Amino acid sequence: MTVEQNVLQQHSQKHQQTLLNQLREVTGTTDIQLLQQALQVSNGDVAEAVAFLTEKNSKVPQQDETTYYQTSQVASDRYISVGSQADTNVIDLTGDDKDDLQRAIALSLEESSRAFRETGITDEEQAISRVLEASIAENKASLKRTHTEVWSDSPNPHDRKRIDSCPVGLKNVGNTCWFSAVIQSLFNLLEFQRLVLNYSPPARVLDLPRNQKEHRNLPFMQELRNLFSLMVGSKRKYVDPSRAVEILKDAFKSSESQQQDVSEFTHKLLDWLEDAFQMKAEEDSVGEKPKNPMVELFYGRFLAVGVLEGKKFENTEMFGQYPLQVNGFKDLHECLEAAMVEGEIESLHSAENSARSGQEHWFTELPPVLTFELSRFEFNQALGRPEKIHNKLEFPSMLYMDRYMDRSREITRIKREEIRRLKEHLTVLQQRLERYLSYGSGPKRFPLADVLQYAMEFASSKPVCTSPVEDIDTSAPPGGTTGQQLPPPSSTAEPDSVPPQESCGPASAPAAAPPAGQQQRVPVHKPFTQSRLPPDLPMHPAPRHITEEELRVLEGCLHRWRSEVENDTRDLQGSITRIHRTIELMYSDKSMMQVPYRLHAVLVHEGQANAGHYWAYIYDPHQRCWMKYNDISVTKSSWEELVRDSFGGYRNASAYCLMYINDKKPFLIEEEFDKETGQILSGMDKLPPDLKQYVKEDNEQFDKEIEEWDAMQARKAQQEKLALAAAAASAAPSSTSTSTSSPQPMSIESSPPDNTVAQQDPEYLEQPSPTGDFKHLQEDTERAISRAAAEQEDRSPEVLLNAAIKLEYARLLRFAQEDTPPELDYRLHHVIVYFIQNEAPKKILERTLLTQFADRNLAFDERCKSIMQVARAKLDLIKPEEVNMDEYEMWHQDYRNFRETTVLMVTGLELFQKSNYVEALMYLIYSYQYNRELLLKGLYRGHDEELLGYHRRECLLKLNEQAAAMFESGEEPEVGTGLGIMNELVVPCIPLLLAQEAEKDLLAVEDMRNRWCSYLGQEMEANLQEKLTDFLPKLLDCSTEMKSFHDPPKLPSYSTLELCERFGRIVAAVGRAPGEGR
Repeated sequence: MTVEQNVLQQHSQKHQQTLLNQLREVTGTTDIQLLQQALQVSNGDVAEAVAFLTEKNSKVPQQDETTYYQTSQVASDRYISVGSQADTNVIDLTGDDKDDLQRAIALSLEESSRAFRETGITDEEQAISRVLEASIAENKASLKRTHTEVWSDSPNPHDRKRIDSCPVGLKNVGNTCWFSAVIQSLFNLLEFQRLVLNYSPPARVLDLPRNQKEHRNLPFMQELRNLFSLMVGSKRKYVDPSRAVEILKDAFKSSESQQQDVSEFTHKLLDWLEDAFQMKAEEDSVGEKPKNPMVELFYGRFLAVGVLEGKKFENTEMFGQYPLQVNGFKDLHECLEAAMVEGEIESLHSAENSARSGQEHWFTELPPVLTFELSRFEFNQALGRPEKIHNKLEFPSMLYMDRYMDRSREITRIKREEIRRLKEHLTVLQQRLERYLSYGSGPKRFPLADVLQYAMEFASSKPVCTSPVEDIDTSAPPGGTTGQQLPPPSSTAEPDSVPPQESCGPASAPAAAPPAGQQQRVPVHKPFTQSRLPPDLPMHPAPRHITEEELRVLEGCLHRWRSEVENDTRDLQGSITRIHRTIELMYSDKSMMQVPYRLHAVLVHEGQANAGHYWAYIYDPHQRCWMKYNDISVTKSSWEELVRDSFGGYRNASAYCLMYINDKKPFLIEEEFDKETGQILSGMDKLPPDLKQYVKEDNEQFDKEIEEWDAMQARKAQQEKLALAAAAASAAPSSTSTSTSSPQPMSIESSPPDNTVAQQDPEYLEQPSPTGDFKHLQEDTERAISRAAAEQEDRSPEVLLNAAIKLEYARLLRFAQEDTPPELDYRLHHVIVYFIQNEAPKKILERTLLTQFADRNLAFDERCKSIMQVARAKLDLIKPEEVNMDEYEMWHQDYRNFRETTVLMVTGLELFQKSNYVEALMYLIYSYQYNRELLLKGLYRGHDEELLGYHRRECLLKLNEQAAAMFESGEEPEVGTGLGIMNELVVPCIPLLLAQEAEKDLLAVEDMRNRWCSYLGQEMEANLQEKLTDFLPKLLDCSTEMKSFHDPPKLPSYSTLELCERFGRIVAAVGRAPGEGR
């Protein structure tokens, strides 16, 4: 097919591109020239083309990397068209018979063509159907799950209520995070939003759709309108897109389930929208060429200028989403520069024609919404599976497209040539610099300046006169020197014949031998000083003989050479920096900054090629901040977070799609104004009448759900209130007979107001029987009374009460001020210690102590009985305005929470020490959460957060390790148990680790995810692969919002003494264990 035919016959071009895509898929060949050659040789017969390529590939075992890159760009109006191979009959491809391979490929093509003829549905559409059906199946299966999952709806509708005008999220109805990311990015283009909301189907098809496209697209458009209207005016925090996904699923016919790239969905979505708006445009335009708003919004044109087999050509083509290769490039401009030039283009600018082929792309018309697809997936032919490219790729928030425009062709070519020349010079300078920085000829190389410095230091070292091995005592312990060195037996020189610092000549002799008795001494072993060199030996090697003149000459040369090297290095580094800066500023003049595109949305994928999670960062121009759209969770974000998650190279997350908008066309993101009032239309005012009614009905249904919930909660509260009142009424006769009645739990208020339930003393202050906490508290109280009676002359009850309270307070104050080890926490011994350390008001302390002495259980002798009666009288005299009972109850509730947190913590740590991680997890999770809430009120309100955080993290890692080991076994019971542990325990807890963004917690989550993602590259049975593919999106979900969770575990009942004992024992045990962050 010639270039002229390609220009004139657009339909033929699209058909040829389809054949090229099909050939590339079934054969794995990416060289476009080779594919075109195969089609030309076979006259368009796909089977013969496959045979030609198969024979060709057998002669060319490996493709050059540069050729792979240069030919991987596809020139078409849709650019990427990904199909899926049809099912084939079983053919043995394990042998070397190429006929079998060709027969299998031909059969695959035949099946694909036959399916298209019978159903009218392409392979691409069937591939999308698979992921949609998988999503719906997952949604239906999730309704049957019995265990509580992190992504389920909260039963409380108030948790699902939209706050003010916050953006509305989209529920993940089963592996549909890709749908949410794409739809949110398009919805936040307000021009696109208006087009969808105000779309009305053509009048001629309202009664009966005339073809399959209308039957498919128009219902989908209506569901998309409904979905957009709910995202505008719903009272819900997030809405359910199931009906729109159902329409997509019903449009195809496939029973298979296979995860596909999200770009397929994006392409097909835009195709459907284009078709729907085209029908409307054709109806509205009479005698004029219809204008499709989808095409005008998302599609542009470029001019392909090049040489094909020595013949020059120019060809205008349309494009939508522009694909860019990521591998081998560091930023978006490098990707674009490479994508705009294919093949060898030297002949393009020369007068002579040659056999070289290549082309340049120059944009003639850019769309208002410019979308780049970042190709982060490539097929590894050696392993036979796709792989994700995690390389870092930077992109700017403002992109100037002038250098890629056709009108800037000449100046851009000049600048590209200048950049090419600068880069060549830069390469030479970098090679020269490398010789200075990595000097030497062996495997180990060092900076030349350092080598010269080391040589100068060696020459300047103090000379030595002996070999470094002559003065080593072979009888010394191997650990180092002995206490007294022994000279060789032949030494006979006098001890003072030559001073040590001057004995450098050959006539010098060692020092005199010590007495015989001293030679027989056993050296003392000193483990920490054995390896130290004797003070008379040099610390570094030194020259044996060097004269002062030699040293002076050598130092002068080395110093001069080192200065020259340093100057040369600085000059090279400065030149390299200047060239880098010149290249960076090459396009910074105003003439090349006239086509600005601002980053609107970044679609992010985390995971591997076969599975992962999608979310989007979208810029809000009104709040001037980035928003993170992660399924139902919509939160404020920042450019720093976007960079971390989108550039790549960090974790397994990276951008796969960039959406830029023309910064000179503000209508794309501007709100609509009311034509009469001039006010901005917002909320329900944006919607046409039919959608207003639709949203109104949904909001009324949600309001009714809230009313029913509130009524149910009110009934529960009334039932609980009646139950408490009945319990209080049954206890009333015994409590009102006399003040000296038998011991009973007393009220904090002696005369509670009418129609209220008497508030009970905290359980740690009074118990109904003299056991447990009461016995411990009673002994403390009676001890204080006895000491007060011994110290006071006046034995009146009131005086003794005041004295006893002062003594008890002084004792507890000493406890509160004492510096104790972690395992001894006096806050558990008494509530007053907790109050003192947290600076509770004086009135709260006084009433709490009075309550302790007013306990009826103290009335065992006349003295205690009279003091108890005085204390109760004092409680009765306290006026409501003197002590705020709400504040009093709040402080005691905090202490109850502290004790409950301690019980959870102790139980969880004990189970963790016993390696019972499944049971320990919930105790550790809840103790950490409760403890964190306490610490928000004060430093001494809770326990060591790092201790709890470490064990919570370690427990999850241990469970992840256990579950992974079960999965690796491949045995069905173990595999199910392992995935159950992950789904029911680990996955619901991951948002808790992500919420605070603590570095160690994030690393732990990353370790867990990497462990499971590593299985994607391994061979396994089909059922295991299916389960892994189903599980990974849940594990990789980055949402930090808790939807529902397990109920708190039941608390064991501990007395104060038992709790203190168990707390001390377990804290001492974990304190001895190695732990990070402790």
